[in-house]
Amino acid sequence: MSNNNGVDSFEDIRPYHDDEVQAVLYRLVHNPEFIALISRYEFPRLSRWLGPLMRLVVKGQLKKRLCPIKDVAAFQIQIRDLFTKSLGRTTDGVSWSGVDALAKDKPYLFVSNHRDIALDPALVNWVCHQAGMQTARIGIGDNLLKKPFVTDLMRLNKSFIVKRSAKGVRELAAAMNVLSSYIDHSIQTGHSIWIAQREGRAKDGNDQTDPALLKMFFLSHRKTRSFAEMVDRLNIVPVAISYEFDPCDKLKAKELATLAREGCYNKGPLEDLKAMGLGFTGFKGRVHVAFGEPIKGEGMDGPDTLAAAIDAQIHHSYKLFESNLSAAGEGDLSWFNERTRELDEKEKAFVKAAYARPVENARKAG
Repeated sequence: MSNNNGVDSFEDIRPYHDDEVQAVLYRLVHNPEFIALISRYEFPRLSRWLGPLMRLVVKGQLKKRLCPIKDVAAFQIQIRDLFTKSLGRTTDGVSWSGVDALAKDKPYLFVSNHRDIALDPALVNWVCHQAGMQTARIGIGDNLLKKPFVTDLMRLNKSFIVKRSAKGVRELAAAMNVLSSYIDHSIQTGHSIWIAQREGRAKDGNDQTDPALLKMFFLSHRKTRSFAEMVDRLNIVPVAISYEFDPCDKLKAKELATLAREGCYNKGPLEDLKAMGLGFTGFKGRVHVAFGEPIKGEGMDGPDTLAAAIDAQIHHSYKLFESNLSAAGEGDLSWFNERTRELDEKEKAFVKAAYARPVENARKAG
């Protein structure tokens, strides 16, 4: 959207446009950090001994693969194909429900539980693609964009930036107003949105929507329509993503144990990037993506009411695997004992509680 002076109002947060794709791909192919990362991923052993040579090989392969790409859709097809291969290696299958009940040509605001930094929205978009729906624009915090090549990759893949690091009350309020306007603008121009139900992953397994997120949705509407009217306008659909095994479960437990023991946890500068990598490459067992029903505005008088409605759908549709049921006391825990054998007792307790919590939430949801 442009203002009266022809300036793109959302330029610094929006995904890249088609006419920007080739320049961004050129930057990526010539970014040494990006090339080195891909080289270590594709050729972990050879990169140790023949690093410069393998980086040249990777750079040549990337040029060949990326040069024909002219727009975002073509880039996402490349991502989809790589992701499909990755799911074949790291899961025992991905299932989904509810998406067939949604209109193929209608934009939605998908509010999902948040267990994995980048894998959650990737799975939602992958299922949308399988179902013949358009992929969603993805909300991602600027705290994750520590490297220029990460920012480029995310914005190429239809990500928009949530400015969590804005300094001061006025700057933060202005950033949230722009974000609220961008989400509404996207929906009104036919583009679906994915956003997590809260800032940060649910490391304790407790999927709860933060009402502050829903207040942000309302910022750009508060002068022109009621909260209920906003809910109807945005087509909000809760989404529950369930992993039989969380590749980052032990890392999350160590963080929670440190926080409980010391009262604080200092995250390393590249810790989120490492977690993103582990989420994609680690084994997840079975995975299920459950799309809920669009929430109607009637009776939605504020953020707390809407948060409760979103949570009810997520808790009800979350697919409970044997890992969840056994952690809640309904099955064999041999998998748990094997998985957590190197952890201390406090860390083990956090892992078990995280797997059990969706069972407790499902019981409360009925």
